[in-house]
Amino acid sequence: MNRFWSPIVEQLSPYVPGEQPKLEDLVKLNTNENPYGPSPRVIEAIQGELGDGLRLYPDPTASRLRQTVADYYDLQADQVFIGNGSDEVLAHAFFALFQQQRPLLFPDITYSFYPVYCGLYGIDYRTIPLAEDFALRLSDYARPNGGVIFPNPNAPTGRLLGLDEIESLLQGNRDSVVVVDEAYIDFGGESAVSLIDSYANLLVIQTLSKSRSLAGMRIGLALGNAGLLEGLVRVKDSFNSYPIDRLALAAGIAAFEDEDHFHRTCRWVIDERKVLGARLQESGFEVLPSAANFLFASHPGHDAASLAAALREAGVIVRHFRQPRIDQYLRITVGKPADNLRFLAALADCL
Repeated sequence: MNRFWSPIVEQLSPYVPGEQPKLEDLVKLNTNENPYGPSPRVIEAIQGELGDGLRLYPDPTASRLRQTVADYYDLQADQVFIGNGSDEVLAHAFFALFQQQRPLLFPDITYSFYPVYCGLYGIDYRTIPLAEDFALRLSDYARPNGGVIFPNPNAPTGRLLGLDEIESLLQGNRDSVVVVDEAYIDFGGESAVSLIDSYANLLVIQTLSKSRSLAGMRIGLALGNAGLLEGLVRVKDSFNSYPIDRLALAAGIAAFEDEDHFHRTCRWVIDERKVLGARLQESGFEVLPSAANFLFASHPGHDAASLAAALREAGVIVRHFRQPRIDQYLRITVGKPADNLRFLAALADCL
């Protein structure tokens, strides 16, 4: 322990992101980045911002981007919150909404940043086990709580909940906040945004990193009741009044405006996910049903950690988690067809 640290720092267990290797000619299928680039209109918008205007601070309220998102989802601008990536938005939500007397509830197998935020902010929490098939059973959350959060589709499993199930949870949980983390919703699910006007306790969090190919720009969204979002605004303005820079604001607006590019690239990922999943099953893998841009797969005859290491030696990187219950699974990002073929060829050699 460094003697100059605050006492809490030694107790933190930071989130470990997926590897960002600097190797050449690498098939990178480990961090769920979109294999298809952003809209050309995004590049044009960023280039249009490069100039003398960069000496000025950006709009602290991200008003044009908020209105663009609001128009897209048929919401009001005050029902949209913008942050520096969905991780920052999640952090603000944890701080603003989940420091309660009762514990926060989330799945035992889920986005591993959730317990990190709880440790950072001193939030009491309980993990709720997924079913044997890794399905998330919302009936297990029908207990006193200080909030509920889960990704939909779940990560790293990729399994999807229907909108009717989420609404049932909201109907039985009106006294605490329910956060639906929709990082991957555009690859096969139905957003819970349509429920916002009916449930004041619903917060939907999204990112432009996945389906809109802007992981390098760091743009996250929270969508919900205006009164709920005011809590996030208070936290943001006590932390950083200018979280989104001018280039990111321009990129985000252009990404939402180019719906054709968005729908086309999502469809390509979905189609390739089906092909990749079928090929994995032909190779003996058990593949969970996925509505995300990745697959979660296990081979009964091969150790997952050994497979991941062998694939890396062959120039292909996938994600392996050492967490109990899922230590024999690989999470495989859906790449372009050529990348997926290279992965499958390397995998065949490993098997």
